[in-house]
Amino acid sequence: MWLKQAVKVGKQYMNPVATAVGGLSIMFKVLPLYLTNKEERTPKVAPGPFRTDLRVYETPPASGLRVTWFGHSASLLEIDGVRLLVDPVWDERASPWQWTGPRRFFAPTVPLAELPLLRPDAVFFSHDHYDHMGEATVRHLAKASPNLRWITPLGVGSVLREMGVPAAQVTELDWTHSTVVQGTDGAELTVTALPTRHFSGRSLFNRFETLWASYALRGSSHNVYYGADSGFWDGFSEIGAAYGPFDLTMLEVGAYHPLWGSIHMGPEGAMQAFAALGGHGLLMPIHWGLFDLALHGWREPIRQVLELAVSRDVRLWSPEPGLPTEVVAGQEVRSGWWQKS
Repeated sequence: MWLKQAVKVGKQYMNPVATAVGGLSIMFKVLPLYLTNKEERTPKVAPGPFRTDLRVYETPPASGLRVTWFGHSASLLEIDGVRLLVDPVWDERASPWQWTGPRRFFAPTVPLAELPLLRPDAVFFSHDHYDHMGEATVRHLAKASPNLRWITPLGVGSVLREMGVPAAQVTELDWTHSTVVQGTDGAELTVTALPTRHFSGRSLFNRFETLWASYALRGSSHNVYYGADSGFWDGFSEIGAAYGPFDLTMLEVGAYHPLWGSIHMGPEGAMQAFAALGGHGLLMPIHWGLFDLALHGWREPIRQVLELAVSRDVRLWSPEPGLPTEVVAGQEVRSGWWQKS
């Protein structure tokens, strides 16, 4: 019912279910809340410093699945011999401008100049928002790794081309469409774009003109779901039934508020989505810990997730930023790095 190709009306793609995305009207509602807000939205002391030891990648993960979380939604996924760089943002700010806008809480765990040393087989983006696609990041990778493969939802390739990515290196996917990424020693990974309840656009004037997506990532032995940005919707059950069970489910927990609850689900919604997807394996909270994008305290998403995980008997997988960490079935990872700042 829900798993089908995206629908486009005129220049705009449609959400899989009716979804309200606020414009100027919501800004007038949010502004008073920001002016009176007393939450610790940014750390008083910068977390870290964190540093990724690149030597770790010289040895494949014994489990076959290893993830390095760089903060927010950016990660390096090593799945059965294939490396994917996900929604990379090494830029100082998640903003059209580098002099204003949400600023990083901590420096990248790998310097931008060394980013190509991660040697990803492909980079994929869930959508073109600034907290998921950093222009300086893309430009550097495109120049340093001209043969790198890029995977995006429909229309996002034009954004990458403007940033210097060769058109021949870009694969655009519609919802339910797949592509295969080649890794080392003949390894293959199937990447399938799937619907989410969100929106796109790098300005107020081109919203919905490129597609947004989540991804099912199936290797020879492991299956991962990258949920990207989404409000809760009934399609999660169908995704789980058709593409699960998943060993690791990566779901957004931050930047939530009732005013934009249809496009960001927060901790409670993530728990509901995890259950709807089948509740199998480990839940990895993403979309938190790096940028101030909402009214809640910066630690609040992970605090709530930890509390809910106890009451729902959910196994969490939440490592320290920049630390390559193996994913082992049934073994939780609960780093307390966020409590030290």
